[in-house]
Amino acid sequence: MERKVLNVGLIGLGEVAQVIHLPVLESLPEMYKVTAVCDISAKLTDYIGDRYKVENRYTDAHKLVMQPDLDVVFILNSDEYHAECAIAAANNGKHILIEKPMCLTFREADAIIEAKNRNRVKVMVGYMRRYAVSFTEAVKEIGSLDRIQYARVRDIIGPNSYFVKQSSRTVMFDDIPEEARQDRANRSIKLIREATGTDSPVIHQAYRILTNLGCHDLSAMREAIGMPRRVVGATSTNNGSFFMNAILDYGDFSVVYETGLDQVGRFDAHIEVYGGNKTVKVQYDTPYIRHLPVHMTVQETEGETLKTSVIRHTFTDPYTIELKTFYETVIQDRDPKTTPEDFKQDLELFRMITDAMMHQAIGS
Repeated sequence: MERKVLNVGLIGLGEVAQVIHLPVLESLPEMYKVTAVCDISAKLTDYIGDRYKVENRYTDAHKLVMQPDLDVVFILNSDEYHAECAIAAANNGKHILIEKPMCLTFREADAIIEAKNRNRVKVMVGYMRRYAVSFTEAVKEIGSLDRIQYARVRDIIGPNSYFVKQSSRTVMFDDIPEEARQDRANRSIKLIREATGTDSPVIHQAYRILTNLGCHDLSAMREAIGMPRRVVGATSTNNGSFFMNAILDYGDFSVVYETGLDQVGRFDAHIEVYGGNKTVKVQYDTPYIRHLPVHMTVQETEGETLKTSVIRHTFTDPYTIELKTFYETVIQDRDPKTTPEDFKQDLELFRMITDAMMHQAIGS
C-alpha cells in the first residue's frame, strides 16, 4: 500500500530551516512535501518559496496554520512565539514538530499540552540528539553498568557561524519591521522574568543559555540517567565569553555539568558515564554540518588489558532520524519520546539550576 506523504508548513525560515530542515525534508520526498512557508520577512519567504517551489507563502503564522491541506506544521521561529504558534496549529488540527526550546515558561508548556490533548494532535519537541543512533545505543550500554559512579555532561562550543559559513549558504534580508524586533525583545524579557522570578541580568543570561544550548544536554542526560534529586551548586562567569557549571546530586552519585560559548571554532558536546567496570561516552559534533557522525566510546578492562571501542553506528544525521521518527509518530498515531510533558522536566531543571545560582549569590 502506498504510504501517505505529509504536507508540511514551515513557520520560521532562518538559519536552522535553511541549513537543516528544508534540505532534510527535500531528501525525504516519500514522507514529506513542503506546501507552505512563513516568515516575518516577506523577502525571505519569497526567496525560500522560489528556491523550493512552494506557492503558499505567508508572513502571518496564524494564516499558515489555517491552510486546509496541511498535515503537519514545523515551528522553527524565535522561541518567544513558539507557544502561540503551537496552540494555533493544534487548534487547527495540525500535528506539530517544534524546535527546542518548546517554550520558556511552565504556563506556556501547560497551554500547549492542553491544546494538544483537546485537539488530539501529536506534538514532538525537536531534540535531535536524543534520536542519534549512537545516543540510543549508549543509553543501552549505560543501562548495563553495574552501577553509576559518576557522570560528566559537557557542551562548550564556538560560534555556529564558524561552521555554517564554511559549509552552507544562508540568506537573510533587512525587511523585518522595527516594531517586530522590539516586540520580540519585550516578550523575551517578560517571559524570562516570569520563568526565573527575578530581574537579575546574570540569571536571565544563564536561563537563556540553558534554554538555547543547555536544553539539548540536560534532556539527553535525563534520558540516559534520569532526573537529579537536587542541584548542589551552580555558577557562571562572563568575561567576554560565557561559561556555566553545576553539580547535580543523584543520591548515589553526582554529575558535573558544564557549558559555555566562546570564539573558538570547535564543538565539544558529550555525555560520559562512569561505572565500576565500564565507561560509556557519546560524543556529538556540530549539527550544522550534516552527516558528521555521532560516536559512542566504551572503555573497559579485561584482565590486564584496557579496551577502548569507538563505534560509529551510521552516517545518517540525527535530524534525518528525528524527521523519520516524527513521520512514523503521525502515521502510526503514537507518541514520541520527546513530548511536551517530557519537556516540562527540562523547565524544572532550568529552575533548579538558576535557583542554585541565586542562592549561591545570596550566600556569597
